[in-house]
Amino acid sequence: MNADFWQGRRVFLTGHTGFKGSWLSLWLQELGAEVTGYSLPPPTKPSLFEEAKVAGGMTSIIGDICDLRSLIQAMSRSRPEVIIHMAAQSLVRASYVDPIETYRTNILGTVSVLEASRSLTGLRAIINVTTDKCYENREWPWAYRESDPLGGYDPYSSSKACSEIVSAAYRSSFFNPEEYAQHGVALASARAGNVVGGGDWARDRLIPDILSAFEVGEPVRVRNPEAVRPWQHVLEPLSGYLTLAERLYHEGPRYSCAWNFGPAEQDARSVRWIVEMMANFWGNDAQWVLDDNQHPHEATYLKLDTSQARTALNWHPVLDLQRTLKWVVDWAQAHREKRDLRQFSINQIRQYQRLQLK
Repeated sequence: MNADFWQGRRVFLTGHTGFKGSWLSLWLQELGAEVTGYSLPPPTKPSLFEEAKVAGGMTSIIGDICDLRSLIQAMSRSRPEVIIHMAAQSLVRASYVDPIETYRTNILGTVSVLEASRSLTGLRAIINVTTDKCYENREWPWAYRESDPLGGYDPYSSSKACSEIVSAAYRSSFFNPEEYAQHGVALASARAGNVVGGGDWARDRLIPDILSAFEVGEPVRVRNPEAVRPWQHVLEPLSGYLTLAERLYHEGPRYSCAWNFGPAEQDARSVRWIVEMMANFWGNDAQWVLDDNQHPHEATYLKLDTSQARTALNWHPVLDLQRTLKWVVDWAQAHREKRDLRQFSINQIRQYQRLQLK
């Protein structure tokens, strides 16, 4: 990633009030980009967006991603060179509760962003951020590649597979790489695994559940301790998105496709390993217990093949999972101590950037 590329770069970021969007907003501000965010209000209270005062260094617009007229107006005012679409209903269990809203946000929201982008001049790159769960998960032991079939057991996963299909259709129909000389816009999608980091208060997510229990001295109730996921710190895929955006800007047709961003092979760990490592970092005799109540279906095994990103983008993760979890606990403890969380988060971003240079 070339930090100089982002100095003064006009970026339109949807979903900027969410967990990943807040981290990316802070990073883009740190790099000197002119950031305009468009999103619903923060989805949790507390939220990273509010605790780290993310709005302080950007233009923040509160709006519905499916409101095409409002979206076009916001984009026209910001005149983006890069669009990163992250606004989504991002929770599997929530998709069982309200599948209609999940499909509306994740499919029609993507259509709205791509349709609004067609009216812009000066736009060079679009990234649609989806998920590793967009693949047809067959519970096999090897990692999924970008060429593997899309699918989804639950409404969330299938809605993200649909979002990928929408991206592919818009790329073929309106942003075709073979006609790049005429339209000048490169469109890619990015698929990341289970991200963790400070400031995540989403319901029914493992790390927030662990920290909430530890805060009050209760054992963590774990639904599926043997489930394996491609865990990674939130800054890892975000660095991939930033790197991909640069390549799309400079060499659009070559990079206009789908990309996986995941952890090293050894960091696809079980839930049991995660909770026990975090309990060790937290101390105070933190413990977990099995939650044997009935729960909606969740995949047991899922890994990503990141060979394409490593080879073509020279991207690779820099944080092993043990350090990742330590950073999460450090952030949570900084929150308990009422420290300046904007500065604490930016310091972690700077530390990450230093590790990238090694």
